[in-house]
Amino acid sequence: MRRGLLIGLLLLLVVISSALAWNKAGHMVSGAIAYADLKQTSPQTLARVIALLKTHPHFETKWAPRLQQSGLSPEEQDLSLFMLAARWPDDIRQDPAFHHGAWHYINLPYKPEGQPATVHTVDPASENILRAYQTNLDVLRSTASESTKAVALCWVFHLVGDVHQPLHTITLFTTQFPTTEGDRGGTRFYIRARAGAHTISLHTFWDDLIIGSERFQSIRNKATELRLQPDHARAQLPELTETHFDQWAKEESFRLAKEQAYRNGQLRGSTDKDQGEVFPGDYIAVVNPLAERRIVLAGYRLADVLKQRFAGKFHSPDNSLLSFWALVQLNGNGFAI
Repeated sequence: MRRGLLIGLLLLLVVISSALAWNKAGHMVSGAIAYADLKQTSPQTLARVIALLKTHPHFETKWAPRLQQSGLSPEEQDLSLFMLAARWPDDIRQDPAFHHGAWHYINLPYKPEGQPATVHTVDPASENILRAYQTNLDVLRSTASESTKAVALCWVFHLVGDVHQPLHTITLFTTQFPTTEGDRGGTRFYIRARAGAHTISLHTFWDDLIIGSERFQSIRNKATELRLQPDHARAQLPELTETHFDQWAKEESFRLAKEQAYRNGQLRGSTDKDQGEVFPGDYIAVVNPLAERRIVLAGYRLADVLKQRFAGKFHSPDNSLLSFWALVQLNGNGFAI
């Protein structure tokens, strides 16, 4: 009886963990969605992007051997290349030649209603995801070498994904999470998915909300499944009319983090990494479809950015990023997320 109960609990843990995952697998899904969209709507853009990715400094040494040994068809290898490009900035976190930790997020401060008045200000010129995105777009427009542009292209892939993860845009400040750091984008806000489960951070939970497996077939199937959902058709996503990266951060992800991830400041979290607060019973069921919608939006928007760039129709630098700094006060400490 006890053995059967243990097996049941283990199976439940497997189900929960496999239902979770913008870790590397999540980024691969957004890359796969962009690939499928380009294949259907702009094959010439797809060909140009693939050609540029093949000039990447890691293509010959790391990507090509992996693709050649995969047993995939040439077309599947191209799809896999999009997946690898989308996750690459996470793969090189230990490589000082390419890693930029502060590029993955922005600490927009959130103080729920009723909390003591505090002011968190820093140098608005600090590195963050908004400035990183503009920097890499500028490289793609420049006369830099093809290999340098390929590196910038991977960052564009990845940052479009990261900005759609709500907790990459926010830091909570309360009496529980005071000082200049707050909860560091949910990385110090500890929770448990259910009673008896291991404690994890709220940020990790959201990072892991798409898929758990990094297998090619699993990623492709998940991307196809999400794209084919009726409410994920382009015509059913009015958000796609918004094309400014800073608005994806402030008006969408930041708002979603406040209203859904933190439940307008009502979600209970712990500062003890060993004793997380248990989620409300409906939390996972509510936020899972929201996360899926965000990753689909990321894939479509990435495809749109690529079509814009490689069709020679890129807009001039986004001045809205400059005016954005006048609208909010930022907590830009260099917290690694």
